[in-house]
Amino acid sequence: MRPAPLNPLTRAASLRALARTSPATPLDVLVVGGGVTGAGIALDAASRGLSVGIVEAADWATGTSSRSSKLIHGGLRYLEMLDFPLVAEALKERDLLLTRIAPHLVKPVSFILPFENPLADRVYVGSGVTLYDVMSARVGQKRAVPTHRQLGAAQSRERFPGLATPYGGIEYYDAQVDDARFTQALVRSAVGLGASAANYARVVDYLREEAPADDEAGAAGGRITGARVTGARVRDEETGAEISVHAHATILATGVWTGEQQASADADTGLEVLASKGIHVTVPRDRIDAPAGVGVITRTETSVLFIIPWGDLWLIGTTDTPWHEDVGRPLVTATDIDRVLEGANAVLERPLTRADVVGSFAGLRPLLQPVDGTGDSARVSREHAVLEVAPGLSAIAGGKFTTYRVMAADAVDFAVRSRFPRSRSRTEDLPLLGADGAQLSASRRSLLLANRDLRAHGWDEARLDRLLSRYGGRLADLLALIDAEPALAHPLPGAEHCTAAEVVYAARAEGALHLEDVLHRRLRLEFEVPDRGVAATEAASRLVAPVLGWGEEQAAEEVARFTREVESRLRAEAAETDAEAVAAAGAAAGTPAAATGEAAR
Repeated sequence: MRPAPLNPLTRAASLRALARTSPATPLDVLVVGGGVTGAGIALDAASRGLSVGIVEAADWATGTSSRSSKLIHGGLRYLEMLDFPLVAEALKERDLLLTRIAPHLVKPVSFILPFENPLADRVYVGSGVTLYDVMSARVGQKRAVPTHRQLGAAQSRERFPGLATPYGGIEYYDAQVDDARFTQALVRSAVGLGASAANYARVVDYLREEAPADDEAGAAGGRITGARVTGARVRDEETGAEISVHAHATILATGVWTGEQQASADADTGLEVLASKGIHVTVPRDRIDAPAGVGVITRTETSVLFIIPWGDLWLIGTTDTPWHEDVGRPLVTATDIDRVLEGANAVLERPLTRADVVGSFAGLRPLLQPVDGTGDSARVSREHAVLEVAPGLSAIAGGKFTTYRVMAADAVDFAVRSRFPRSRSRTEDLPLLGADGAQLSASRRSLLLANRDLRAHGWDEARLDRLLSRYGGRLADLLALIDAEPALAHPLPGAEHCTAAEVVYAARAEGALHLEDVLHRRLRLEFEVPDRGVAATEAASRLVAPVLGWGEEQAAEEVARFTREVESRLRAEAAETDAEAVAAAGAAAGTPAAATGEAAR
């Protein structure tokens, strides 16, 4: 796999390659939607040697895939539902990500589940977590994470002093990930295998041709009939230019926008997806007394709540409430924040308040409704489903971040089943870009830390660990930037835990085209600093302007646009209801909020 960069030049080259397709020379697979599922599909198909294109209307992972709980887990709560196959599948995927696919991005984290009843919970919960550990065991393989252990009250206080539990609990292991960066790594890995990828490339229509009566999409066998989808009409949102992209198979991986895309394609059938809002907040690490790498899981009335270590912060969530507003812009309300803090305070020694909140974000989980399709037109696998919604066009929805790879394999198997019936997924043994740096040798770490220039700019072991967990083996790219321009080793003004090199790298190699792409989805300032990144805009715009070709006027507009967006979200956080939040955000922006997100809408 070549270390393919994503930048304006490679994006333009991808768009030219997509435009060169024709009815005589179509792609094997066109993926619509640049979240974790769509990116996973593009990588799966490219790794099989298929010709692949992937388009996304906004930035990679703009929607749900940058707004998850950032956990890679088997789903302990599914054991209560007796869904053992789903848990076993997710545990296998968790361990693959930890040990083989993305050990640089996915890291173990332990959770303490406090007991509410000293005897019943110790037996009931203990047996469930024991089964969880047993299901994750692999014959002849070393465990990816340690097994659980039961803690008495004194042990719980010692392990997590900030936890208020009179009865002790259980400590078990799962894993965590930076979801947006993981998705972007999937896209880069797909491009490294030959895929053409373009963000800010919106599908405005679908290409069609009438299928002959004896075509594979004909009526025989109960298959869907009608005009065959042969690709899509795509608009470059940066220039307004439109191209036609031809493909044998087009796959919708558009999450909560699935219904909208099916309607755009005039599909007679389709998947039904409802949106459920989950929100998270961050608070400073010193507000909860606990060692690094240990979190808490507890139940609330409506959902499961996690208190997750995240660098110098705690990430706390989530809620589970219906969302009836524009799916392109979910917002956090005051009610949401109070609900999360209330759930956390139920198990913490020192209560948290609104004044402790550093940042917040809201995401929409696409809840798949029952699927009626049968036979060749539908494939249902536990939480996700793949459905042929029109000849040549399939859709996938549901599932969870952890099992994205299984979803991708199912989607590609289904889409190419007629042309490539023997094609099989190869991603189980395919490390993502950067995985080669997961285990940096002690000698190399020492050499890095001994670098006088780096130490002079505040590089210590904590900063190095942060960068390795974000870039893995591609940290060498950042060091090359710094070798060429030593000032890039400096901390980023307004976000001193980040380096200037990361900002430049986001534009040169990670596909960022706008300030929000850089600051919120590459650096994660949306929830890591109190002002959500506003103080870093001037310095960041100066750093990326030469890479992205901005003049002074465009750079100033980017800063103004970013500031308006942050202000609109902060206004929403003062509202009590979703409808009030949408109105407040629109008023702050000076116009109704435009739909943006993880689909070619």
